[in-house]
Amino acid sequence: MSDGNRRILAFLLASGVFALDRWSKWMIETHLSSFDTKTVIPGFFSLVYSQNPGIAFSMFADVASRSRTPVLIALSVVAVALLAVMLWRIDRLDTPSAAGLALILGGAMGNVFDRVSAGSVTDFLDFYTGTHHWYTFNVADASITSGAVLMIFSMLFSPRRRAAR
Repeated sequence: MSDGNRRILAFLLASGVFALDRWSKWMIETHLSSFDTKTVIPGFFSLVYSQNPGIAFSMFADVASRSRTPVLIALSVVAVALLAVMLWRIDRLDTPSAAGLALILGGAMGNVFDRVSAGSVTDFLDFYTGTHHWYTFNVADASITSGAVLMIFSMLFSPRRRAAR
């Protein structure tokens, strides 16, 4: 497949992740209040409506500084731009790395959109066992994490790395 076609597919994947993230957040925002919990799998998984003004794992959510949101937006926009440039240079990437970068880019765009439009990110996926809850997250976060895992996998097991050994 040509680099041009790979580039188109990668940016379509990123756009699809962005669209799925926006749609899922819209569904939660329009169908749940911050007091609702919809149990999907009892004792394991629920849908909730949560606004996270911080970053991953609610870091910086408690920071009361007025500059928190503008700084997070600026850093996020820079990250999205860098990811887009890296993905544009797809000729330097193997397929798993390109897919991983596309997943990360789509997720980052989804969270940047939230932060710019609302000043916080909508989270709604709540996994737990008993009273122990994982951090609430969203489709964008899951995409970013999956993309990172895919890129790490590619780095560890790529044909180039095997040839270097």
